[in-house]
Amino acid sequence: MAYTGDLLVPVDRAAPTPLSVQIAASVRAAVLGGALGPGDTLPPTRTLAADLGVSRGVVVTAYEQLVGEGFATGRRGGGTVVAVRPDVTAARPAAAPPSPPSPAAGSDVVDLTPGRPATRLLDDVEWRSAWRRAVADDLPAGPPDPLGLPALRQAVAVYLRRVRGVEAGADDVLVTAGASDALALAATALGAPGRPPRVVVEDPSYPAARRVLATAGAVVVPLPVDADGPRVADLRALSPAPDAVLLTPSHQYPLGGRMPVQERVDLLRWAAEQDVVVLEDDYDSEFRHRRRPLPAMASLPSPADVVLVGSWSKTLSPWLRCGWMVLRGAFGERLRATRTLLDSPVSGVQQAALAHYLADGGLARHTARAQRHYNHRRSMVAAALGERPDVALGALDGGLHVVVHLRPGTDAAALVRAAAGRGVVVADLADYSAGPPASPGLVLGYGAPTDLELRRGLAVLSELLDGA
Repeated sequence: MAYTGDLLVPVDRAAPTPLSVQIAASVRAAVLGGALGPGDTLPPTRTLAADLGVSRGVVVTAYEQLVGEGFATGRRGGGTVVAVRPDVTAARPAAAPPSPPSPAAGSDVVDLTPGRPATRLLDDVEWRSAWRRAVADDLPAGPPDPLGLPALRQAVAVYLRRVRGVEAGADDVLVTAGASDALALAATALGAPGRPPRVVVEDPSYPAARRVLATAGAVVVPLPVDADGPRVADLRALSPAPDAVLLTPSHQYPLGGRMPVQERVDLLRWAAEQDVVVLEDDYDSEFRHRRRPLPAMASLPSPADVVLVGSWSKTLSPWLRCGWMVLRGAFGERLRATRTLLDSPVSGVQQAALAHYLADGGLARHTARAQRHYNHRRSMVAAALGERPDVALGALDGGLHVVVHLRPGTDAAALVRAAAGRGVVVADLADYSAGPPASPGLVLGYGAPTDLELRRGLAVLSELLDGA
């Protein structure tokens, strides 16, 4: 350990966590705990490196992470300065130890609808081995644990601590049949006799989320978002306060913004004050192309009930219909009780296969391969459409889709129909809004198609845009 002023920076060279990650975590904790405040200057990289006995590049990497997350800013000639107020100071409880129109069917149809990963990348030895091992295991006589297979819950907890900085144990994880099941479960747990729960949902957002919540009995309240997602000031203006708010802060779907750290801190403070449950959909956090992902809201210290929701639909395949929730607080206990009453909808064999795949590192290696693949696809989209003066591309920082913002007055629905007539399926941005969209646009998915299919689809869209 080394002391730098009042800042304690522990470094454990025997730990598997990279030194730069350890340094960034220590500074982040000092900011959120109040030891460092806005305007405080962090130690020079050379000084801190000398104090810790590490290379300067390690400290530079840590500071770059903090700047990318929004915890700090770099000033020319003025060093690296803290940029976040420590509004949330309540410590988290200690975590448990690790324990649209469719063209005629045919082989020449190019489907560029979003939300479809490149499932052919799963054709690897580790994936097949995980399923063989799961099938070879002795089948228990009883049903699976309603909260999920313990081995899978443990593997998810370890994975999230490593890639998202979420301190969770196996007992904090609940296995779901994907994000839709998680939202339906949340709406059920939020319900009270004679009063349906009110859930705020970003607008625009994923239509299935609004549909699932409404079907489960919730009153859905659309909240317009800007380039960085929803604004806490708009949430504070709601009266009465909702029972829950559903957010995609890592990569707002579909617009692609990411909620700044300060806005996250302010939102958690509001949620704690108003007893509002925060449903954090960690959508597309695995795939970042230009900027590093911000810490999950569930990793920030707050007394608010935050439920982190994720699935393997985009990472692996939507055919799996499997995901997870990380629970905490009183609402976490209600979710556990509700799932126990309803029982688990997820196959035990599938859970066993996923547990093997995660624990053996197969998912991490697959994600790294997929990241390189999607980076290449993203560059194809940018090369084909990025220089056009009549469009603006959005949501390219991460994920598997791009939003093509069109000039005001452009008939996006007509473009969608024209593309379908030429064998290319795309989505209308208007389909993601609860009301009239703020501006016309198209949503294109580039994860599933081959290079040839994507190139052909982009060529057709370019020709149609020329005509428009």
